[in-house]
Amino acid sequence: MKELLDRHECYTLKRSGRFLVAALRTPHQVLSTSTCSGGMTDRVRFLVNHQSCEGQGHRERFEWMTALGETGYHHHVCKELGLDPEAVAMMGTAANMNYAARVVEIFAELRVCAVVTAGVEGNAGCAGDPANWHETESGEMERHPHDGTINTMLLINWPLTPGAMARAAVTMTEGKSAALQDLAVSSLYSRDLATGTGTDQYCIAAPLDEAKRPKTRAGHHAKLGELIGRAVRRATLEALRWQNGLEASSTRSVYHALKRYGLKADPFLAAIKTRLAADEYTFFDKNIRSVINDPGVSAAAYAYAAVWDRLRHGTFSPELAAPLLRQQAAVLASALAAKPEAWPACYEQLGVHEDTLLDTIYDAIALGWRLKWT
Repeated sequence: MKELLDRHECYTLKRSGRFLVAALRTPHQVLSTSTCSGGMTDRVRFLVNHQSCEGQGHRERFEWMTALGETGYHHHVCKELGLDPEAVAMMGTAANMNYAARVVEIFAELRVCAVVTAGVEGNAGCAGDPANWHETESGEMERHPHDGTINTMLLINWPLTPGAMARAAVTMTEGKSAALQDLAVSSLYSRDLATGTGTDQYCIAAPLDEAKRPKTRAGHHAKLGELIGRAVRRATLEALRWQNGLEASSTRSVYHALKRYGLKADPFLAAIKTRLAADEYTFFDKNIRSVINDPGVSAAAYAYAAVWDRLRHGTFSPELAAPLLRQQAAVLASALAAKPEAWPACYEQLGVHEDTLLDTIYDAIALGWRLKWT
């Protein structure tokens, strides 16, 4: 059974099981990452996003898809949908189509619809991160699946020049990255915040209508660019909320703040255990959620990460690393202790060692916990 998600004079958008299909009702200019019919074309009549596999443990399906090859798999999906492969721009993902988020933004004669599926748990990265696969001249495909993809379908109701289509892709990408920044999503391949995933895909469609003057601008300063950025940002946030359970309130923990710097639950607890007496640690462990989600503690952890970032990027001289990080660690300890007046004493008791910057966080949390109940 097909579910109608959106209807416009230019297209209809329907969901059916693992498939999300936008049928273009008039000739369109389409820019996409699709393996077949990709790039810029006026021949595409259908935009398809679909769940091609599950995110975990679906190796048999992945091997079957790999054996078909990208073109073969494109034709297989189109046959399943009863569509002409040459008329389809297609995106694939492990995300559930029931979690697709649709956002419409309108200004004057402009209407922008963004439809996003998103997952970042296994594949989030920052542009320029180290890569581990190189496409050879034989065109050999990557041999392992990725759990995480942000797919964006962008439907614009007004003709665009080819240059504006290209700029729309830039604005769309920035909107996606802004959503990841809002949620402080960590790269899984470096110490940077994520800007996307390594398998992100998109389709942008704008009608071909000689009766209307094509828009020439889709950047930040144009209303069209504003609509694109806002629609994609909102839709990406909503899709991540449903697919990964990732929303602003769930990012408040110390783990989330310092994940990209290597903070993980098991090593964290092991480190705290060595810094507290046995009875102190037992008490701490029973209250771990309140500790890692404490607003003051989380805020200080984010500040610690931000200062660490600035030191890595050369904003501050290396000589300032120890005192600057020590200040934030003291804020964390006094916040956990619920004793802001204890900041000077915390600062005096904490040290920073360049090779073990997370140890300062462990020391600060242990110190703050002891001070809270003494």
